[in-house]
Amino acid sequence: MNDIPYRSALVIGAGTGISASVTRFLRAANIPVVVAARNIDKLAPLVTQTGAIALPVDATDAAQVERLFAETEARIGAPEIVIYNASGRVRGSIVDLDPAEVEQAVAVSALGAFYAVQQAAKRMVPAAKGAILLTGATAGVKGFALSAPFAMGKFALRGLAQSAARELAPKGIHVAHIVIDGGVRAEHRADPPDRPDSTLDPDAIAQSYLDLLRQHRSAWSWELEVRPWVENF
Repeated sequence: MNDIPYRSALVIGAGTGISASVTRFLRAANIPVVVAARNIDKLAPLVTQTGAIALPVDATDAAQVERLFAETEARIGAPEIVIYNASGRVRGSIVDLDPAEVEQAVAVSALGAFYAVQQAAKRMVPAAKGAILLTGATAGVKGFALSAPFAMGKFALRGLAQSAARELAPKGIHVAHIVIDGGVRAEHRADPPDRPDSTLDPDAIAQSYLDLLRQHRSAWSWELEVRPWVENF
């Protein structure tokens, strides 16, 4: 039985980790899903497995994000769930970073999220219903050395989530920011034998996303932190 109170979903910045797990869970609940990414070729296995629809988008381009929402609406109806999972990361010393690369990284993490939230709100406010989930990171709570662009983008994302939650919650829209505090398990990042579950299982993260979607409006969370049991914080 599907107890998620939403009928359609758009996942932006889709890949093989968290977003793929969320997509599988939503499709298992018979919710139609559009998955969007700059390169949709990598999404072919997920599309085959789940029946999700893949659409291309450069999240840093406001016009492309607007077109993505319009095409999503034409395919599955206005998305009642919007998940923003894209982020930009450039590492290096502040004195050595290329300003153009920093601008691009921050645009992916923050500006793209704003464009997505804006388009989602335009559709959700008239309906007085919807959920917007923004994938954050430890870097949005504390900035690490040699990672200024990632911290800048994720701090901005957290601020966007907090502001949007305060504005949109009274209008019936659930906005939540999820702090992914630790490394996410992947084929190239397996847990060492002496430290099982030292990374976050993407399926376990996805379950937390679905738990947020199931929350009653009398007890909405605007922020959720998830971390492995051995992670320092």
